[in-house]
Amino acid sequence: MQRPGEAERIAAEVLKANRGNVGAAQILGQALLMQNRGAEAIAPLEKAARRSEDPAVETLLGAAFALTGRLDEAIEQLLRATARRPPYPPAFLEHGIQLARAGRFDEAMAALESGLALAPDAVDMQRELAALHLKRNDRTRAHELLARALKAAPDRPDLLSGLAQVMLLDGDYASAAEAFRRVVALRPGDAVARAELGRCLLEMGERDAGEASIRLATRESPELFGRAIMSLAISSRGRFFLRPSAAAKFLRG
Repeated sequence: MQRPGEAERIAAEVLKANRGNVGAAQILGQALLMQNRGAEAIAPLEKAARRSEDPAVETLLGAAFALTGRLDEAIEQLLRATARRPPYPPAFLEHGIQLARAGRFDEAMAALESGLALAPDAVDMQRELAALHLKRNDRTRAHELLARALKAAPDRPDLLSGLAQVMLLDGDYASAAEAFRRVVALRPGDAVARAELGRCLLEMGERDAGEASIRLATRESPELFGRAIMSLAISSRGRFFLRPSAAAKFLRG
């Protein structure tokens, strides 16, 4: 329910009464992580991990190490979590994410592939692996993974947005625009998706609608100003401004 402070208080009370309660330690660690208090989460999670060898607890501990900048320890901890059986898919996901953050992309992809071999329907792993393939410009594989994930979770805005980006890069502007429309319908405040929808519409020749979408996106999120100007400039049917003031005036409508 997104009430980590209250969860923290209750779990801490349980641990005072029973220091060996692994479930309470796990909830306490998760609540602290949700509040970006990774350093405080480490001690209770370490104790729980030693007692239980529970991959869920070990995965949270790895995330806590990563949050505090102890990336090598995080990766080592997550490697242990991925070795547990039965497999715990979130451990493979977190392992892949942290390896990618360390710049170890081949290992990250291997970790995610091994996780998917054990849990083929793990949507979040498919999403992260698709993102890594896209970094290597393997749009075909990224498209396959995201399309597969969307079959299992058709209304996930992050999956729709990822697939739309791949379609945009492939020049399939109509399909990308439809996907971005679905993202905006599911998440009306997603200014990035609205701006990218505008870019697709420009490329499709729907100039008025495209510019209106980009204008609305920059009004919702002024930090997208530079991205909006770039979208207008690089489009084959866009606009180019010699002065930032002229661009600002245009975007303000």
